[in-house]
Amino acid sequence: MEKVAEDSPDRCHAVMSKGQCWIKKEGYSNFCKMHSGHSKNNAIKKEAHKNYLLRKWHQRIADKATSPDIKSLRDEIGILRMVLEALLNNCNTETDLILQSAPISELVMKVDRVVLSCHKLEGSMGQLLDKASILQFAGNVINIIASEVEDTIILNNIATKIQGALSDE
Repeated sequence: MEKVAEDSPDRCHAVMSKGQCWIKKEGYSNFCKMHSGHSKNNAIKKEAHKNYLLRKWHQRIADKATSPDIKSLRDEIGILRMVLEALLNNCNTETDLILQSAPISELVMKVDRVVLSCHKLEGSMGQLLDKASILQFAGNVINIIASEVEDTIILNNIATKIQGALSDE
């Protein structure tokens, strides 16, 4: 702690029984460490850091807002699943798992909500294929192949394999 002159603008503003404190105030605070100047200084530093982080991410947020993929929630689903995986990987014992059960449950519920929202959004935008549409598409593919392949045995094998792939789904 450093003493300052009586008329110094850097002098602590705290008033004691013997008058104003003679110690130099801390950073952005009006008080020295002894009179809680460090608390206010730390709060100001934390606020400045928070504002820095907001500015740091502001451009990335702006980029995402103008992205053509804005109507997709798939990135968010991936992020939530990565966070869930990291949280689970940090659980080394059953006790860790029990202690982390609330955050794990919360993340699982968030993943569920975002997946449902994504499904609804894609459905409303016509980006989902129902089974009938997929079967019709497969029939069209088989017809295209049939127009190019004359061997009926090979054509039947291709059609069987495509239908088998669809029934596995």
